Amino acid sequence: MRKFPKPALAMVDTMRSAAQADPARSIAFGGAPGSNSHQATMQFAPEALPLPCYGFEDALDAVKAGQAGAAMIPIENSQHGRVSDIHFLLPESGLAIVAEHFMRITHALMALGEGPFEAAYSHPQALGQSREFLLARNIVPMSYADTAGAAAYVAECKRPELAALAPPMAAELYGLRIVESAVEDAHDNTTRFVLLAREPRDPASLEGAQAMTTFIFEVKNVPAALYKALGCFATNGVNMTKLESYQKGASFAATRFYADIEGAPGDPRVDSALEELAFHCNSVRLLGSYAQARKRG
Repeated sequence: MRKFPKPALAMVDTMRSAAQADPARSIAFGGAPGSNSHQATMQFAPEALPLPCYGFEDALDAVKAGQAGAAMIPIENSQHGRVSDIHFLLPESGLAIVAEHFMRITHALMALGEGPFEAAYSHPQALGQSREFLLARNIVPMSYADTAGAAAYVAECKRPELAALAPPMAAELYGLRIVESAVEDAHDNTTRFVLLAREPRDPASLEGAQAMTTFIFEVKNVPAALYKALGCFATNGVNMTKLESYQKGASFAATRFYADIEGAPGDPRVDSALEELAFHCNSVRLLGSYAQARKRG
């Protein structure tokens, strides 16, 4: 069932009403109030009207439907890697990346009781980021749609043997006690978020700024296809900061790649690299150019 637990409903309704009154100021995010995506939204744009959506796909759909001006979506974590399904959702959404935001992530173990706990609910990313903590305490990780939603669910269940891993803010919102703070396994646990909108940024608006460009490409199913594709950036002096592969469909005949490069169209080096890339690929699709929120390297 794609609905929020009862303890979250009143807050969700209030936030949705405010966003509905001024969609242009609204930023959609996946999760209940108090989630990491909610906090990232307010860090990035304190003046925005946050619009809680059940999941990431719902947040993207809200932008496409004109219910929000943009969506804040987590794309990768320093400890647990890329966020599941995002590489499929972004290209299919038809939206463009217009900004990025980095946020330090900290989780707390929260519950109605004091323990011991049989299970802890949270988003799979948060569970993976706190894997060693849970193993050491024999707590079974249980997947939930989002971190704050998991906290609301535990509050709704009223079972003292259940806990949630969520941002500390969620404990305050849903009446849970924080049993242990900072339970993530790495002290520098950081998530990169991207802001998506219906229209891309004009690369010319990034002149003078350190820019990033994100795109996907599908190599031809021929020997050395990826080698030739990557050579386009090497020979043009364009720095590629991220490259990830994924399959779409069951043919396994061609691999798609998600990539970030420094620079934007309009830069002769970037233009030349992308033109050469198209020659070696079945398809190339730009997902957006935007200013760097953090220097690479």
